Amino acid sequence: MEQYEPDSLSAAQLAAMRRSLTNGRGALTRRSMLRASGVGALTLGGLTGLTACGIPPAKREGEGPASTDFSAKEKQLAFSNWTQYIDISEDEKHRPTLEAFTKRTGITVKYTEDINDNVEFFGKVKPQLAAGQDTGRDLICVTDWLAARIIRLGWAQKLDPANLPNAYTNLSSQFRRPDWDPGRAHSYPWTGISTVIAYNTKATGGRTVDSVTQLLDDPKLKGRVAFLSEMRDSIGMTLLDMGKDPGTFTDADFDVAVGRLQKGVDTQQIRRFTGNDYTGDLNKGDIAACLAWAGDVIQLQADNPDIKFAIPAAGYMTSTDNLLVPANARHKTNAEKLIDYYYELPNAAQLAAYINYVCPVEGVRDELAKIDPELASNTLIVPDKAMAAKSRAFRSLSGEEETAYEEKFAKLIGA
Repeated sequence: MEQYEPDSLSAAQLAAMRRSLTNGRGALTRRSMLRASGVGALTLGGLTGLTACGIPPAKREGEGPASTDFSAKEKQLAFSNWTQYIDISEDEKHRPTLEAFTKRTGITVKYTEDINDNVEFFGKVKPQLAAGQDTGRDLICVTDWLAARIIRLGWAQKLDPANLPNAYTNLSSQFRRPDWDPGRAHSYPWTGISTVIAYNTKATGGRTVDSVTQLLDDPKLKGRVAFLSEMRDSIGMTLLDMGKDPGTFTDADFDVAVGRLQKGVDTQQIRRFTGNDYTGDLNKGDIAACLAWAGDVIQLQADNPDIKFAIPAAGYMTSTDNLLVPANARHKTNAEKLIDYYYELPNAAQLAAYINYVCPVEGVRDELAKIDPELASNTLIVPDKAMAAKSRAFRSLSGEEETAYEEKFAKLIGA
């Protein structure tokens, strides 16, 4: 029997979303900053959309209803994405890879930058999805936690592997097996988002900082350490340092991780929990070392040679932005062709060269080197095998877990 899935959010969840919007990864544009993961960034419109009840019965395995595909007759598709999240010409009048796709296939792409944060966007499309209606979009790009929710509710179409030969072959192994979409049956990643350790060598006296243990226990760093105000990032990195897998941890493991961070707060080892505002303090050296988002590190290193990063031996956290075909989309096959197009190595390289996020396409390094050798050698954009092997993802959470964990984390960080 199908179950109703409550979709209201707790006060702790809403507070976490507000943090993301005001100073987390959701606060800035795609080119300058990573966006909030976890439960996502939020606008007031998104609050209204998600605190309302009334989600219809959800299919548990994400088997969205098959819909009539007009791709053969209608050579078009509508693609909703984040702002500044695709290559664009210097005069900002052309999107080279999209135009090349149209020239090759005859499929025109209505490309709309109408995703400002995950929750707000979900609020836009939820009424149509719930009513079994076409959203007017054939392809959307959302962060893993929202992709998981859409799939769980049965609102994403299952992809046809026959239309995705490049995607199936070239998808990096580190992104192949998310617990929320086994076998990538409904999604393919657009980019990866990594959480690493960043440090200012001038502030550390030339010393390397490469573990959460060092952040929490090194007396020479006391009062000059920052963790992130995103629960999945700070708890996930702490779990890894404890030898626990963020993909399989228990409630008891979570509580121990909170306790470790609480000790860092109580002893004043941790200066504060931050959103994107750590960048200024790290650049000046007021913060000597911290958890950081890879996109920030790339930006900071361009101007400050003292900024370094480290991948802990215990591993690091990675989340993804993902391409989905919504239920009842009119042009599923056309959308699949576009997904597959971006998994061809030259196209993947051109995209990565512009947006500087982790490229999920295996073997892209040589193609990217033809465009920019420096970017091709940057493991924050193209992880090598050793780095990819250390990548871990935070497991999917039930609504009850989300509420309980966010409440505990909010107490920890004083939110």
